[in-house]
Amino acid sequence: MKLKHLPLLLLPLSLSVNAQEIKAELNKESKRQDKISYILDYPQGTKGNFPLIVFLHGSGERGNNLEMVKAHSPFTYKNLIKEPVAILAPQCPENTWWDTVTLYNLIKEIQSKYKVDASRIYLTGLSMGGWGTLKLAMEHPEMFAAVVSVCAPTDRVMYANIHRYKDLNMKIFHGGMDDVVLPENAFNFYQKLHPVNPSAELTIFPNDNHNSRDSTYSNPELYKWMLSKRK
Repeated sequence: MKLKHLPLLLLPLSLSVNAQEIKAELNKESKRQDKISYILDYPQGTKGNFPLIVFLHGSGERGNNLEMVKAHSPFTYKNLIKEPVAILAPQCPENTWWDTVTLYNLIKEIQSKYKVDASRIYLTGLSMGGWGTLKLAMEHPEMFAAVVSVCAPTDRVMYANIHRYKDLNMKIFHGGMDDVVLPENAFNFYQKLHPVNPSAELTIFPNDNHNSRDSTYSNPELYKWMLSKRK
């Protein structure tokens, strides 16, 4: 039995002796396909270009029922917005997180098709959409006049690139009782953000759990502040 197993024991040794180190480069052009459903609510009969609010929903609204993207959002409180605006709400496919390359391409597509004021594009999102908001703002700070994240998870990539947020008008909202996305996400992110962007604001709703979205989007002052900002 020992002799029978001997070649197997020697196999790893023979592989390492004959190992070859290869240095090379992959240079292949990949064609990606951007596919995402969305609702665009835009004002009709207005002259000139209009501002655009981009809203990213949370994980519970993923899928293929577009009506769901309106939940817990600026759509709910449209009557509080005192000037004609367009609201763009894409829908994240099931079992995925936001693809920020697709989102960027979608916004550029909407800009090319409609009369969007390029100096007044605003980005906001809640929970998973808050993470998407911070990620997209980090990747394309030049695009947005104001950024509002709500009960957002944060990650190390954002911390490592915190300087990317330095020129943005930003507000961060979170519930002090949030047990889905802990408020530490907001505290830690703001702690890194404040030294590079002193005008950024953090608001904690002490009695809110993960429903801080309602306290955020039901405040008419939020839209007033947002729409006052221009690139």
